[in-house]
Amino acid sequence: MKANDRAELFRRLAALDPAPTTELEYASPFQLLVAVILSAQATDKSVNLATRALFRDAPTPQAIAALGETVLADYIKTIGLYKTKAKNVVATARQLIERHGGAVPRERAALEALPGVGRKTANVILNSVFHEPVIAVDTHIFRLANRLGLAPGKDVVAVEQKLLKAVPAEYRLHAHHWLILHGRYVCKARKPECWRCLIRDLCKYKDKTDVQPQP
Repeated sequence: MKANDRAELFRRLAALDPAPTTELEYASPFQLLVAVILSAQATDKSVNLATRALFRDAPTPQAIAALGETVLADYIKTIGLYKTKAKNVVATARQLIERHGGAVPRERAALEALPGVGRKTANVILNSVFHEPVIAVDTHIFRLANRLGLAPGKDVVAVEQKLLKAVPAEYRLHAHHWLILHGRYVCKARKPECWRCLIRDLCKYKDKTDVQPQP
């Protein structure tokens, strides 16, 4: 995709939603960190349903650590891989208390050292909490980067590196959320809704859907 088209793509997304944000519900950096860990291979909706009660009863690292794995697992048992996630979340809470005074660290290396936290989760925290212009590549963004011709790559790291070069600097802070929301609600994996896409004319996808299906 040409530079002018990339700029126009993000100009349109920005005009539609000037201040995008995550759909995960949280009231602190720690709660967002927990929610992102839980969101792996799960929907934001399912995570929110589980964390409303969890964060009400255990909103801090200290409270999560006090719950322990077994009790925490009962709060999040409706989420996939909940036992492994419970183990990681409790271990992360304890590590935050022991090494960071209970605060979520700003350094990438410290974030990625936390149990259950990989590069994507670290990028979400750096972007949403610390407002760094990084891009967390999830399945939606990976699909869009390749489908649109925006930043094609064979793996998430390659796509991330290309996106950081492809996205104009003035749009980089919010690019992550714009692309996720567009992929979640318009440019869907199985049946992209091209008939209502505001960037259709810029997209390089060859198999665009032309007609809205009848109910």
